[in-house]
Amino acid sequence: MMGKKKLGVVCGGFTSEFQISLLSGKTVFDNLDRSLWEVFLITINSNEWVANDDNGNHYSVSKGDFTLQIGNDIVFLDVIFNSIHGAPGENGQLAALWELLNIPFSSCDSYTSALTYNKRDCLSVLREINIPTAKHFSIDRNDKIDLEKIEKAVGFPCFVKANRAGSSFGVFKVKKKSNLEQALQKAFQEDSQVIIESALEGREVSVGVAKLRGDIKVLPVTEIITENEFFDYAAKYEGKSQEITPAQIPIEWKEEVEKRSKEIYHKLGLKGVVRSEFIFVDGVPHLLEINTVPGFTQKSIIPQQALAMGIELSEFFNLLLLEVLDKN
Repeated sequence: MMGKKKLGVVCGGFTSEFQISLLSGKTVFDNLDRSLWEVFLITINSNEWVANDDNGNHYSVSKGDFTLQIGNDIVFLDVIFNSIHGAPGENGQLAALWELLNIPFSSCDSYTSALTYNKRDCLSVLREINIPTAKHFSIDRNDKIDLEKIEKAVGFPCFVKANRAGSSFGVFKVKKKSNLEQALQKAFQEDSQVIIESALEGREVSVGVAKLRGDIKVLPVTEIITENEFFDYAAKYEGKSQEITPAQIPIEWKEEVEKRSKEIYHKLGLKGVVRSEFIFVDGVPHLLEINTVPGFTQKSIIPQQALAMGIELSEFFNLLLLEVLDKN
């Protein structure tokens, strides 16, 4: 690699995950090797797109061609590390722009990002290749709510989830029919589409997969043991859960969930590092969801898994970026 590449670490976004994304972006920014990269931290919100450098200087970022205006100079980025959870970084919108501009980036392509961000569509594609999932029911904001029909389809307890949201925003556990309508109204505040799923009882694991040095690698599996009703926002970010890496699960469970995770990565054409959540029911891993821009904060699962694998974060981020540049 000749000279330092200009790298934009992109964070922020338009959703409830804005603050978490800022923390992820800062972790990536702080851990990148400055002998290899000239790094800019780019924060995107609905009002403006701004880049900061190591000296605390601010630059505007063009929404048209993603260039940086530095004095009278226009700076073109060589590569982008995407750490936006939610829109527009995880749902394919920015990926489409970067594809048009031919800027290599660390996360999935625009189609795959849009597909995986839509829980309903993604799970229906994966059911076609026999990936086990929970029983499910779909409903949109203007649909008539038929409580009997929902109960018949998924039973109680169940989970009501905003279809296109992450970090456990818009996710509610419902134990009885009388609480279902209220949970739906809350989920509809996050998204106009909702998916309702049967509550799977079993041990939950989180599996990171990344393409490193040309190979699809499964990172050490993490078991999640939460103090809360489920692995919600507080469990993820406020220390209300125990995360055990590597997971103390039977070897055949580990092999099965690794095989499934690799298969999903390969079949969907995923890119970079992704994290999938599974619950084991009678020894069979059932997929809950896929995160194509997982958290990179110090408390996040992927950094824990990289360290358990014996890879420092700076090296892990370098490997992800080199993989992207090798393909371009």
